[in-house]
Amino acid sequence: MQRWRQRPAGSNWGDFGPDDQLGRANLIGPEQVRKGAWEVREGVSLCLSLPLDYPGGNGLNPRRHPPVLRPTRRGDVPYVNFPLGHVYAGATDVVSDDQVLLSLQYSTQWDSLAHVGALFDPEGDGRLHTTYYNGYRGHEHILGPQDHGLPARGEDGAPARYQPVCCEGRPPDESVARALGVEHLAVKGMQGRGVLVDLERAYGMDFRDIGYDELMRAMERSGATVEPGDMLLLRTGFAELVLSMQRQPDAHRLHHSCAALDGGDEKLLQWITDSGIAALIADNYAVERHPPRRVPEDGSPYPVLPLHEHCLFKLGLPLGELWYLKELADRLHASGRTRFLLTAPPLRLPGAVGSPVTPIATL
Repeated sequence: MQRWRQRPAGSNWGDFGPDDQLGRANLIGPEQVRKGAWEVREGVSLCLSLPLDYPGGNGLNPRRHPPVLRPTRRGDVPYVNFPLGHVYAGATDVVSDDQVLLSLQYSTQWDSLAHVGALFDPEGDGRLHTTYYNGYRGHEHILGPQDHGLPARGEDGAPARYQPVCCEGRPPDESVARALGVEHLAVKGMQGRGVLVDLERAYGMDFRDIGYDELMRAMERSGATVEPGDMLLLRTGFAELVLSMQRQPDAHRLHHSCAALDGGDEKLLQWITDSGIAALIADNYAVERHPPRRVPEDGSPYPVLPLHEHCLFKLGLPLGELWYLKELADRLHASGRTRFLLTAPPLRLPGAVGSPVTPIATL
């Protein structure tokens, strides 16, 4: 079924097939995995994840809360330090078994292609629909308990015709991505060559927006280059600042420290398109500056997350956030390297919009 008659300007919808759900992750093939493996020289593996109970609290994002561990239960009996002798006479086994309530994008994470879409006119008839990468639709493929149906404006500034879609019959607290869920990245494996650009080493931890020019200077300084299918990682020092706060984050300080990409820099967005990178990853909160510091003065429609829109919605380019990159950056700098083998599959959780990840860099 054709889901769109027109695609967004600058997008690659359809380039990987009409039903593609991987986007630029398609560019990670056997050659990219071999290139990553060729970078393994020392046999050293580094964990690139924060502890999943960081940053702590919900000051960084009020919707996301730390994980809560609880025991599983047999009836009313909690299974922690549970002697199986209560079930099997004479048994000497003691069992502990737990479960977790977890916000999937609380800490070190992948954004799936179902994470950010846009109000877009895929039919070319002037009607806006909730639309995601490759024309997949909100309320049809990405399902939640209600339709929010906010009004939007067309290119001429006049109210656009937004087509709300009824979500009746859905459980009041259920959501599921029937397309573009994070499980597709899990099956893909997200293993290949990583390339690190150390923005903290180039610019320090001052509050700074990074556009195309600043990124190119940092890459030139470190000797970093990328090829199609590489996964690009950006260190800003943000994750280290989060760790230093010991699960008591100072939200104001975090939101006014360290570098972040300037999603409003069209030259930067075009470079992301042209570079052929298969994933974009950072150690900060959203990869790009959020909230943005520039908004249209004339009140015209705009994306609050322009880099997310460009990457997830237009290119199908997965984003990684809040990765821990200091040890990797220090080791690479000491050896004059920028490349390594990256292994970073998300959870194979069907229908999830995001996923925690424990990435491993192998040097």
